Amino acid sequence: MNLFYTPDIDCTTSSNYLLNEEESKHCLRVLRLVEGDTVHLTDGKGTLFKATIVIPDVKACLLQLVERFDHWESRPYYLHIAVAPTKNADRYEWMVEKLTEIGVDEITPLIAARSERKVYKTDRAQRIAVSAMKQSLKAQLPLIHSTISFEELINRPFDGVKLMAHCGEGVRVSLKEAMATSPPSKETPRCLILIGPEGDFTPQEVALAQVKGFTPIHLGNSRLRTETAALTAAAGVYLLAQPSTQD
Repeated sequence: MNLFYTPDIDCTTSSNYLLNEEESKHCLRVLRLVEGDTVHLTDGKGTLFKATIVIPDVKACLLQLVERFDHWESRPYYLHIAVAPTKNADRYEWMVEKLTEIGVDEITPLIAARSERKVYKTDRAQRIAVSAMKQSLKAQLPLIHSTISFEELINRPFDGVKLMAHCGEGVRVSLKEAMATSPPSKETPRCLILIGPEGDFTPQEVALAQVKGFTPIHLGNSRLRTETAALTAAAGVYLLAQPSTQD
């Protein structure tokens, strides 16, 4: 499957779509597709379109939409991960790539008391997320927010399970135990997970988050880097949310 990101696609007004010049060149010169070949498009919001090449113009390749798939390979959960930016920006961008491949809905750079990086520009992370979505053949592009302070985020309302992963003292439950607290009445479990900086959250931040309804969790016995902890949490939710099967 050759997948193209087309956020402005609207099949309600036309059955045709023009790829922009960059995507047209990639389609025709890099992939060497020709008239009549099949391609797939996504709006990044969960919808997948099947299309055929009608006019193979390298500046504006014309496609005809032939089939639409709503909620393409949708996940049975909603996940927002707020992660402190790493000192090395490359590690954070690698994390964004892998989180997109696993599947998350929102990513927020979180500035905590011990954060070494206080500013994080998301332009490059956005491009990496788009590339990862296309490479992994997904139709859902995570929303990447601008940086936000720890205090502001924990004071924002969130309708779902709120978790905080940290390595400090005090009672912490496993991710599995925490996810089990999601109201069974909800068709799509919603989860917000906070991942701290290299120096971890402070005891004061842990206490404040608990007052705001966050459950402290651990991610096993290993001491994990910030980006590894984020991936472990996302993969854990992914696995826990899969429907059980019986032989």
